[in-house]
Amino acid sequence: KTHRSLESFFKNWEELSGRDGDWINIYRWKPDTLLQFEEVSQSVALSPPALTNMRDYDEITAFLGEWGPFQKVIFFLLSLIVFPNGFVRMSIVFVGDIPEHRCLIPGNLNLSEAWLNRTIPLEQERGKLQHRQCRRYRLDVIRNLSATFADPDSINMSEVEQEPCLDGWEYSKDQYISTIVSEWDLVCGNAWKGPFSMSVYFIGVLIGCFLAGQLSDRFGRKKVLFGGAATQAVFCILQGLSPNWEVFCLFNFLMGIGQVSKYQSAFVLGSELLRKPLWTVLGTLGIPLSFTVGYMAMPLAAYFIRNWRILIFTLSLSSVLYIPLWWFIPESTRWLLLKGRVKEAEAIVRHAAKKNGVTPPEVLFNDLELENTKTKTQRSYSIIHLVKTKNIRIITGINLLVWIVSSGVYYGLSLNTPNLHGDDYLNCFFSAMIEVPAYIATWIFLQRFPRKFSLSGSFFLAGIVLCFIQLVPLGKFLQCS
Repeated sequence: KTHRSLESFFKNWEELSGRDGDWINIYRWKPDTLLQFEEVSQSVALSPPALTNMRDYDEITAFLGEWGPFQKVIFFLLSLIVFPNGFVRMSIVFVGDIPEHRCLIPGNLNLSEAWLNRTIPLEQERGKLQHRQCRRYRLDVIRNLSATFADPDSINMSEVEQEPCLDGWEYSKDQYISTIVSEWDLVCGNAWKGPFSMSVYFIGVLIGCFLAGQLSDRFGRKKVLFGGAATQAVFCILQGLSPNWEVFCLFNFLMGIGQVSKYQSAFVLGSELLRKPLWTVLGTLGIPLSFTVGYMAMPLAAYFIRNWRILIFTLSLSSVLYIPLWWFIPESTRWLLLKGRVKEAEAIVRHAAKKNGVTPPEVLFNDLELENTKTKTQRSYSIIHLVKTKNIRIITGINLLVWIVSSGVYYGLSLNTPNLHGDDYLNCFFSAMIEVPAYIATWIFLQRFPRKFSLSGSFFLAGIVLCFIQLVPLGKFLQCS
């Protein structure tokens, strides 16, 4: 009976308002929306002509067009501001790389050259014989043996007792002048600290994901966008001044919060300033390609700057240079309207009309539309709403799973480029460059195929390729770490 009543009501509503029935499908056959049905029916009974004339934001600003000078500038600047994210985020590939190393042998042992070369045990690694990185022969035993035997080849060294690297390590300078690994001895027993440095960064990203949305709803998209940019710039500079590993991790954590806040806010601000046809272009080509260009530029900078502190400082300059964009990127007009700041929203829309060379109507927002906007501001949403109903819980769970798998695979491959065979800098560059055709292909797929097919198809392709990687022999294109 309830279903028949709803159906009859909405048929009458369509005839009265002249609207199509697409949005009505949201309510149809939903027994748990009786309250919404009652509210809507009361509104129709009170003032159907007014509701019929109600316009949404896209209709109000349709006179601006879709791709005028104003939209082009916004599209370009929001894409450009993400460039430092790719430049800085993947820097740990070189900043935290592990140089060739072995136990340090003090110079006061008075050992001959032959005995110095035999103080470190040999082992088979990657198909060749090389010195062990975390063990050495006991130096007191070596000193006694060297006093008795002039030639170390005359004794069986495998029987000599070994010990850890009690005096530290010496690192090869062939590729790096310094990294955080060589500066703070993040090897052997402390080898876990290198990967943990990046884990701390992603903990910051996780927290930033929760904070950015809440803060941007309260204080505005623009403030969070540039607050994230400032946070990234400041803590990236301070990271290069870190006196120890613990402080480095702290700054890396805070930088993760700033980077993801800026990245998310750029997407949101773009979707609220630009019209719907540009959302897919901004989300698949604009912002991601800017990130990729920064990612591609990073190994070039690392190739010429082999000291990790100078490299971090150089990369941080790219973040500082984008702070002046504050005076060129406006606040979200949709957010301003929801907060009742109508004059500011109107000023931005009229400025956009001037840039696009069109004449805006004398009255942009009528009283009824402003009242409707004011009503919307009284609604508040939180993270709890993502799990409030069964359908939303399913959608939230699927999205969480998709992002966990996607991020795990992406960063697992990207951060593992030092373990590929060949030149580390070229490997990192190619890893970034391959994203360019990937994003273009994504845009094409989203234009021509359903979202579900595009998403599941890309996951299926990635899974097949990852399975075939297992068939690649070690030593050809891969090496053990």
